[in-house]
Formats: sequence, structure tokens, C-alpha cells
Amino acid sequence: MNRLKLAILISGRGSNMEALLHAAEDPAYPARPVLVASNRPDAKGLETAAAAGVPTAAVDHTLFGKDREAFEKALDAELEAAGTEIIALAGFMRVLTPWFVGKWEGRMVNIHPSLLPKYKGLHTHQRAIDAGDTEAGATVHWVSPGVDDGEIIQQASLPILPGDTADSLAARLLPVEHKLYPEALAKACATLTSAG
Repeated sequence: MNRLKLAILISGRGSNMEALLHAAEDPAYPARPVLVASNRPDAKGLETAAAAGVPTAAVDHTLFGKDREAFEKALDAELEAAGTEIIALAGFMRVLTPWFVGKWEGRMVNIHPSLLPKYKGLHTHQRAIDAGDTEAGATVHWVSPGVDDGEIIQQASLPILPGDTADSLAARLLPVEHKLYPEALAKACATLTSAG
């Protein structure tokens, strides 16, 4: 079985990255992690990935000032060097430029903590609570030039409980995300493999 070479981009502790690494321990999983990269050298997830034996890279976005494309070109060089075939954004807190999205479009997925197309962008849990929604959830989607705008691959939901806060909702949603992301990434890999 030909497993796609997976790069995971993170900015923090990388709990969704951990879920993907765990899924990829199964030799039958359609993606094999070849790189975990972060825009923050102090991201805890880099230590987790290294401990799991996955190569890591830190490309500090602050060194590039406001030149987002220069940062992305440095990041892209790491992705190319690792032989990346598919990218999973897992809490990567940078809005990507059209150049980067254009280069990797159709080979890059993201997990977003809302039931898209609702609540694109930030503060999704608070917005769902404020709107009086009865459920919240997460969406894995293809990355497109619009923020949280790409084609949906898979979603999962859970009820919003009376008394839920943004924090309690986020905490309850994490295990749902950790189940959803590996499943949806496997679907994305199947799409790429069949297209290729």
C-alpha cells in the first residue's frame, strides 16, 4: 500500500497532531508522517512529534516581519525537502497567502472547531453559544483561498449543554475532533490517491 507522505503544521501543543500520529501508527493508515512543522519554535507539539520519532522543523514567522510569503517560502522548502504529498493543518494559527494555498490546493486539509459554513474564523464556541445553537462541532475541509471556505470532507457534532462556556465546550469537543480528523484525513488521502 502506497502511504501518502504527510506533513502536519502546528502552532501549539498539537493535540490533533497527536491523534493523527496515533492513527498513522497503523501500517494500514493511508498517510505516513514525514514532518511536523511549526511557526513557533517553542510549540510543545514539536517535542511530542520528536518523541514519536517524526522529523520536526521550526520556521519562526517573527523573523520574517510582515513578509508572510517569505515565511511561507521557508516553510515550503521544509515541506519539499521532506517529500510532502499532503498537508494537515492542526491548530496552525497563521492565515496562509494565496501563493501557498495555490501551491498546495487539493493537497491540504484543515480542522475547524465549528459546523461550517457557520462560524468561520475565531471564537467559534462563544459565537455558537451566543447564537443559542443547540449543537456545536468540528469540520475537516480542504483548504481554499477563502478562510475556512473549502469543500467539506467530514463533520462531527455534539450537543451544547445548558451552562456550557466556550472553554467547557472546547474541552468536550476535543475528543470528537481527535476521532474525526484521522477519519477525514483518510478520506482525503483516498481522494488524492484515486485522482492520482
